[in-house]
Amino acid sequence: MLSPRQSLGSICVIAPCLAALAFAACATSETPSAGDGGGGTSPTPGDAGSTGSGTGGSGAVGGSGGSTTGTAGAIGTGGSGTGTAGAVGTGGSGTGTAGAIGSGGSAGGASGSAGRGGTTGVGTGGTAGGRGGVSGTGGTVGGRGGTTGTGGTAGGRGGTTGSGGTTGVAGTGGATGTGGATTVDCNATLPSGGTVHNGTTQGTAAGLSWSLWENGSGGSITTFSVPAFSAAFGPSSGDFLARIGMSWGNSGKAVSALGTVTAQYTETHTGDSAANNTYSYIGIYGWSVNPCIEWYIVDDTWKSSPFNPGGTNKGSVMIDGGTYNIVLRSTTGTGGNRCGSSVTQWNQYYSIRTAKRSCGTITITDHFAAWAAQSLPLGNVLEASILAEIGGGTGTVSFPIANVTAR
Repeated sequence: MLSPRQSLGSICVIAPCLAALAFAACATSETPSAGDGGGGTSPTPGDAGSTGSGTGGSGAVGGSGGSTTGTAGAIGTGGSGTGTAGAVGTGGSGTGTAGAIGSGGSAGGASGSAGRGGTTGVGTGGTAGGRGGVSGTGGTVGGRGGTTGTGGTAGGRGGTTGSGGTTGVAGTGGATGTGGATTVDCNATLPSGGTVHNGTTQGTAAGLSWSLWENGSGGSITTFSVPAFSAAFGPSSGDFLARIGMSWGNSGKAVSALGTVTAQYTETHTGDSAANNTYSYIGIYGWSVNPCIEWYIVDDTWKSSPFNPGGTNKGSVMIDGGTYNIVLRSTTGTGGNRCGSSVTQWNQYYSIRTAKRSCGTITITDHFAAWAAQSLPLGNVLEASILAEIGGGTGTVSFPIANVTAR
């Protein structure tokens, strides 16, 4: 296969509850003694005389609190008077029995003692409602709000209802996470303006390194002030390669030191190389040294897919929602390499998507890991670039979005 070997330049988210006092009658009343809250006690016997005709005193009406019925006064002897009614008991619950009629006594029986009133029941106030929850603390990435405070418990029976707890203050949102994948606008169009470059050349634009390489003539690349580019090739361009991305110099950088390398792109292309029965790749391209590896991640092509570039199939892997076939191929190339003049033969690693796509995110680091799992390790990585390469024909390719990041 014909392969470009041009170097790229370096670049680089209660209230207290008062019980409604429910006075329960006789809630805790004392047991009255004989006559408490009942009828009158026995009248004092009268002096001797003629038989009295008076009526014995009636027992007093029991208070609402006393539970025992008052004992009737005994019959007076010889008295003539009428016994005085017992006083009304305070709070007793029993009713006094009327005194018996005195028989001949001179004086009525004394009134019964007042019945004792029942003890007044005291209602216990309800407990005040508890305080609400404290404010929630803001989360980290997209932090969750604080928990809402729980209301106080209900007031006890007899007391007023406890007031509700204070509502917890909502937590403030966490800072936006960084490093998440960016949704690619697959309907993006090329920016206006741009700078056209012809022939084998390289430079920087929009903070990225770009390069044009061909082993013929007539090709061009147009760069912009944002991560994007377009390119055109003709029948005399031969092996034509246009790319833009990140470069880590001629010494490169270990895979473990790169962080997560990701590309976002959208592209369209015209022309057809199938009549030439030749190769064409649209995707990601790069080199490593120690060992010397030329590597490709192919998402699209001017030909049908999947295809085999002529190497050994090393299995397949699912990355970014698609299946990629892993291929190992040995080559000598025709345009040299980025590993030095002493290297005349090197290996190529391929991840070839089985179903073509022209827009999306490519997690480049995941392909590095998939190759290593198949005993295909990389050395120090020199570059990772969005690529369009074709081995002949006439056509164009446009990348309204072509960005590579390492975090």
